[in-house]
Amino acid sequence: MTAGSFSGTTGRAGVPLDGAGLLDVLGVAAVVVDARGRIVLWSPRAQDLFGFSAEEALGRYAARLIVGEEHREDALRLFGEVLRDGTTWAGAFPVRHKDGTVRRVEFRNMRLTDDLGGLFALGIAADHTVVERIETELALSDRLVSQSPIGLAVLDPELRYVLVNPALERINGLPAALHVGRRIGDMLPLVDSVSLEGSLRAVLATGTPLLDHQVVGRTPADPDHDHAWVVSLYRLEGSENRVLGVAASVIDVTERYRADAEADRSRRRLALVADAAARVGTTLEVERTADELADVVVPELADVAAVDVLDSVLTLRRPGAPSEGPEVFRALALKAATGTGAREAADPPGTVARYGADRLVTRCVRTGLPVLVERVGPGDLARIARSPEAAVRLARAGVHSYLAVPLIARGEVLGALDLKRDRNPLPFDADDVLLATELAARAAVSIDNARWYQSVRNSAVTLQRSLLPGLPPERPGLELAARYQPAQASSEVGGDWYDAIALPDDKTALVVGDVMGSGIEAAAVMGRLRTATRAFADLDLSPPQVLRHLDRITEDLEHSIATCLFAVHDPARGRCRIANAGHLPPVRVPVDGPAELVSVEPGVPLGVGGGTFRTTRVPFRPGDRLVLYTDGLIETRDDPIDERLALLVGLLDEARGPLEESCDLLLRALRRPGAADDVALLVARSTG
Repeated sequence: MTAGSFSGTTGRAGVPLDGAGLLDVLGVAAVVVDARGRIVLWSPRAQDLFGFSAEEALGRYAARLIVGEEHREDALRLFGEVLRDGTTWAGAFPVRHKDGTVRRVEFRNMRLTDDLGGLFALGIAADHTVVERIETELALSDRLVSQSPIGLAVLDPELRYVLVNPALERINGLPAALHVGRRIGDMLPLVDSVSLEGSLRAVLATGTPLLDHQVVGRTPADPDHDHAWVVSLYRLEGSENRVLGVAASVIDVTERYRADAEADRSRRRLALVADAAARVGTTLEVERTADELADVVVPELADVAAVDVLDSVLTLRRPGAPSEGPEVFRALALKAATGTGAREAADPPGTVARYGADRLVTRCVRTGLPVLVERVGPGDLARIARSPEAAVRLARAGVHSYLAVPLIARGEVLGALDLKRDRNPLPFDADDVLLATELAARAAVSIDNARWYQSVRNSAVTLQRSLLPGLPPERPGLELAARYQPAQASSEVGGDWYDAIALPDDKTALVVGDVMGSGIEAAAVMGRLRTATRAFADLDLSPPQVLRHLDRITEDLEHSIATCLFAVHDPARGRCRIANAGHLPPVRVPVDGPAELVSVEPGVPLGVGGGTFRTTRVPFRPGDRLVLYTDGLIETRDDPIDERLALLVGLLDEARGPLEESCDLLLRALRRPGAADDVALLVARSTG
């Protein structure tokens, strides 16, 4: 290397030497001395350090210029060793400043050779106090970086690791040397490196730090569990604002993250239980209750939920728990999260399936205990699915965790809540078992109430229908159509009835009635009143007389009250005689005029006693219609009765087609979904 290799000041040839600019930037003085001890290069920083300008220093003997007499012998000895032996010497040496003071200067001296073989001594010098301060700061910085519990990293502008401290080594589970020169995605494939590198580029481009940014992922140090870190990013800049890269600090906040996640999970579980309390068991329908339970648990608890009840439970057979053999289940409800492929492998609602003793759901109902398979293996699917084909579908869908909990009410196992996960990556755990058991227990009571209620209701409906007439009889001069609809499944059957009774002289008694109350008792009272009505009608009594006899009979029936409308059609006279016991008025639809409510004396309901009943005579010519109905057709909780009666009259004004079609139209237009009352409807048309 020649002396001319040093630049930034003037050399022997007076040529500007650019290399010294770097030394100037670093705040270090550069001095080159030839073999005779004369100064041949003097950097601007040398002037700052020693006080002599380049003009004053160049060509002068260095030992005489900057070394005091008391130290000159040592200086010459060291200078000789460097030139003769080529050794490098470093250390602090006292030098004389232009102002006469003696200062300690930190030197690093080495031998140089130019292209002609000439020998030179290069001295790199800096103020000893400054060097000590820098060394202290560097040592402190090094300790801070190496001993910091916070992970620290420096990345270059290409986002490659330059430096990684021991804390970050521990966090990532990889040595620092393996990081250097590689990108984040290379080292941490289980972290969202695309998003993180996007943030790094934004910091590089704008210089705006990114503070306290949370990152969640997994590292080679713990690839099986999620960890959380708070990351802060800063742009590093050198002289003249040159961008050097990005510094990152990484704080592990996994414990706090998990505590927050667990607290959030607990809140969601409490909300789910509260939601179930409000949404499950809103009706006394078995299928609806099962559907509500499945709706609550998907997708919060499971990706696929099925509610299966033992077929013997629905038929109210209470067998002892068999110790072997298959169990017969009826699928009541099935819900699946959007995008899951496991739905097709489950039993569709309404189907009956037979599960062998080796199946997990069978074990669940026989033991009355939850069955949990945290991580489903190939062998488990055969014990979960209904068939080998279904097991293949579950495997293809990626079902990885399974849980079945029994539906237990009043000590009896009714069935099971069957849960699967394929989209949710977490397996079912002990907390999920407790939550599912709690939800299943609440729903089981509602299902048990519903099945017993439906059994009683079915008995009442059967009794009710058995006591009603079949198809209306054919009567001279009269066309008839009738309908009976029980209350919806969530309500008990009432005591509504209709009848058409043949009387002497081609006359016909038309009757509708409504026993107050519901259930089997109301149906039984209705049957007695219908039988009594037929008996009194056969005596050819007038309508008021029939009602008076029925009133006395009803008084003898404890806690029974009923309304009744009794009309007698006389085709020979073209009229109807009507008597009313507290019932809604009939509607007359003349063949050549608008429909109208018949103004009849209301009378008191049957069973009140002491009431007076009167006859109302109504013209009933060929083509005219008379519509008798019970209050379940028009009464609602929200609408005034007058508005509903007006709606009925308006519909009958338009429904002048066949009687059967008129009945269907009225039920369709006036009957509300979930209606809580029975409907009896009788429509008669005079044929002359």
